[in-house]
Amino acid sequence: MLGFKMGLLAAAGLIAAGLFTASVGQQPAKSGGTVVVIPITGTVDDGMDHLVTRSIAKAQSEGASAIVLDVNSPGGVLEAAFDIKDAVLDSTIPTYAFVDGRAYSSAALITLAAQHIYMAPGASIGEAEPYPVSSKLVSAVKAEFKSTAERNHRDPLIAAAMVDKSIDLPKYKQPGQNLTLDTQAALKTKIADGEADSLGAMLAANHLSGPQEIPQYTFAEQVARFATNPAVSGLLLTLGFLGLLIEMQTLHGIAGVIGVASLALFFGSHIYAGFSNGWVVVLAIAGVVGILYELHIVPGHGAPGILGGIALLAAILLAFGIPLFFIAMQTIATAIVMTVILFYLATRAFPQNAWMAKLTFASAQGPDYVTSRDNTHLRGLSGTASSYLRPAGVATVDGRRIDVLTQGEFIPAGTPVRVTRVEGARVFVEPIDMPSYKE
Repeated sequence: MLGFKMGLLAAAGLIAAGLFTASVGQQPAKSGGTVVVIPITGTVDDGMDHLVTRSIAKAQSEGASAIVLDVNSPGGVLEAAFDIKDAVLDSTIPTYAFVDGRAYSSAALITLAAQHIYMAPGASIGEAEPYPVSSKLVSAVKAEFKSTAERNHRDPLIAAAMVDKSIDLPKYKQPGQNLTLDTQAALKTKIADGEADSLGAMLAANHLSGPQEIPQYTFAEQVARFATNPAVSGLLLTLGFLGLLIEMQTLHGIAGVIGVASLALFFGSHIYAGFSNGWVVVLAIAGVVGILYELHIVPGHGAPGILGGIALLAAILLAFGIPLFFIAMQTIATAIVMTVILFYLATRAFPQNAWMAKLTFASAQGPDYVTSRDNTHLRGLSGTASSYLRPAGVATVDGRRIDVLTQGEFIPAGTPVRVTRVEGARVFVEPIDMPSYKE
């Protein structure tokens, strides 16, 4: 009997301990405490990762009542989404997600990590096939979605279908497509817990009436977001490439400074964001130096310019980081196309290539160039041989000393002469006493 009572006590103790553990892992929201609303908007990137992990840690240390993810994002970098998902799952404070527009790709995974999901009318969630598509990557991301859904008691097959288009769910998607759920479909599949017209309505429905705190991006996080934006990176690369090419066209130095400054901003922002390191910068500097050395020091040599270009392209690829290799390739390709178009337009303003002018003579002379002085007006004028004409020499005609030629005879200095004909730079004379000259 005593043993039976001890068994009951032990069982009751285990149940109490389990209830206590469950209550610690998922505490109900305190209605009067601070509600931390973290924006999951725009591209999911390293800067957003920093913001979310920092905000959750602060909310836990200050005893906030709830953490709310305000989601409206097309997705972004998977590695950043994994970190954000882990931070949300590990939170000891109740977590909510409100999808106010769309939660696609990486943003869908972040949303699934929240304990409670609410969606606005017309919102959608899903379409999470990773890029580049490969069986290994699809399998890994699908496992992340399934485990995250299971953690919060949602259907793992529904979550997996967002990633793997081969999963057959005819009730919710067409064959060969990734699953995307609108608000009503998300409610039917129990991916979402409820519908709310606005974030405020969602907070009111869950009795979260405390003051709201919206974390702001620090300067470092803003730089990180700036660095991972392919559009901005492509613009900086275009300015960098275009500046170097126009420098080759003009050799004025101004375009070169703009090009180098744009590339410096590109690499500097990537380093500050943690995507790159000092060795990449060294490689980039070596590339730029090689190109400028080719343009200004040894034009036409070829090797410094070619090696510099290769080093610069390699540095750009490494600056994006290996996980973003394909994004880097797309950005570089776009930048090259834009550079070619803009450089073609720039050559209309600067038609003469100053770099090529160092290597070759110009094919045409300028308007002020003349091969020799026009002496046709001297024909028929008289003068005096200033030196012996044997048959070339110097004569003074019309008060000027002129190089002259005879018809072959020798004329002593001081002999009166007359100009018989002019052929370009050659002026022919003969002695005045010779009867051969005709007027």
